Amino acid sequence: MDFRILFRSLRGPRLTAFLIFLSIIGPGIITASVDNDAPGITTYSLAGANFGYSLLWTFIPMFIALAVIQEMGVRMGIVSGKGLADLIREKVGVRITFFVMIALLVANFGNTLAQFSGIAVSSGIFGVPKFVALPLAAIFVWLLVVKGNYKNVEKIFLGASLVYLSYIVAGFLSGPNWGLAAQNIIMPQLSMDPAYLVMVIALVGTTIAPWMQFYLQSAVVEKGISLKYLKYSKIDSIVGPAFMSIVAFFIVIACANTLFATGVHVDNVADVAQALLPLAGQYASLLFAFGFLNASLFAACILPLSTAYYVCESLGLEAGVSKSFREAPVFHGLYAGTIILAVIIIMQPQIPLLSILFFSQVANGILLPFILIFMLLIINDREVMGDHVNSRLFNLIAIITVIIMIGLSLGLLATSFMG
Repeated sequence: MDFRILFRSLRGPRLTAFLIFLSIIGPGIITASVDNDAPGITTYSLAGANFGYSLLWTFIPMFIALAVIQEMGVRMGIVSGKGLADLIREKVGVRITFFVMIALLVANFGNTLAQFSGIAVSSGIFGVPKFVALPLAAIFVWLLVVKGNYKNVEKIFLGASLVYLSYIVAGFLSGPNWGLAAQNIIMPQLSMDPAYLVMVIALVGTTIAPWMQFYLQSAVVEKGISLKYLKYSKIDSIVGPAFMSIVAFFIVIACANTLFATGVHVDNVADVAQALLPLAGQYASLLFAFGFLNASLFAACILPLSTAYYVCESLGLEAGVSKSFREAPVFHGLYAGTIILAVIIIMQPQIPLLSILFFSQVANGILLPFILIFMLLIINDREVMGDHVNSRLFNLIAIITVIIMIGLSLGLLATSFMG
């Protein structure tokens, strides 16, 4: 390849546009990447191990749904210059916003516990006890925000996003049957089996979570992206879900081609990493375990940040990674307090983690439809969005997405309560 020809083709407006895009990307990719967190990777792993390639078709509608919702969040953040909690408070009042904030606090704390639990599990795979790994992880996560600014923190988060490529490599190392995979995408074999339906609901339910919408919009606002660069942020909001979907796709592929094909039973990610060792080789096993550690640590940074953002925005307080403790004491106090409390709880030997995770997912399922409806109300308000309200076509797509997500969330709640 002649790189001189490539460089000449990028000079001028094309090169300028490309450099602008590189400076804008971040919030969309980071938010979607963190969606592949400890519970998400566990869900994708079990989907591949228990159902093979039969659920690969779900990634197309999941990508569309996530891309639509993220684009709306990015557009609201750039046009209004405000976080989602700010806009919800202005739209529905302080009282409703307060109840939403309390519910989000409960849900997010349960999800934060899941990430630190993932750190404990993945570090155990590498022989590091949780009593060592968890305090070190907490210190790293805390220092990252306290000693950094948004620009530097974002670079670290983008670097962490690239580590997810390890799952793509692990997927290739497993030796996929691409013909069978394509067949299950193009002509899915649908089933009414309860276990199949529950897994479909779980897959979609793990794709869009309430915390994502708050973090994404707050990150866009803190990054200070101007309206003239909106089109580049829209690309970022699509690239992120695309990358997330590809990574999740290869997690399913890796487990389907090894564990499902050989009938190996697994219950969690530690089982998956161990089972991959004789089936796909040492490198695939280590890459899978390393990816899980990165995902848990990455999400352990983002989820407390999301919590601090929306609580401060709901109360009209200063918030932001670039602000000092003196400028935003509640923001930094919430961030540190969430991390410390989560580590203390996960280090307890008899903690009922499954019950905590169950109720956090119930809270997510109850909250998500309301958050999506609030977003639709706000993005169609011309006083807030001006000429950047949804078009009729985009409204139709968004409303269908919201209806599907409401149905699936209610289905997830129903199946959870029925055990």
